[in-house]
Amino acid sequence: MSIDLQRFRRDLETEQARLRHALTVVNHEESLLEETGDLAIGSGDHLADSATDTFMRELDEGLEENAEHILQEIETALRRIDDGTYGVCVACGRPIGEERLEAVPYATLCIDDKREQER
Repeated sequence: MSIDLQRFRRDLETEQARLRHALTVVNHEESLLEETGDLAIGSGDHLADSATDTFMRELDEGLEENAEHILQEIETALRRIDDGTYGVCVACGRPIGEERLEAVPYATLCIDDKREQER
């Protein structure tokens, strides 16, 4: 299989930078909340405002956790490019299809093994 490793490296590094920036923004908003006890736009003492703030905080925490997980996957993929194992299924050793890598550039399983894992 001949895939364009430089293109995948570039795509992975771009996504890595995007996620790191997103985490910085989320963490900045959380810092504002901690410093002021309120978000930048402000909210009153109304129960609905409090519920909205709680929901948004929980949503941010979920997004942050997901971004951190994907960042770990991206770092693993970049190491796999460096060590020559990128694009090879860790379960069966067969090539991971280029279409799959385009959809999920940090994939470590071929589509067959991924389907098997999800069963």
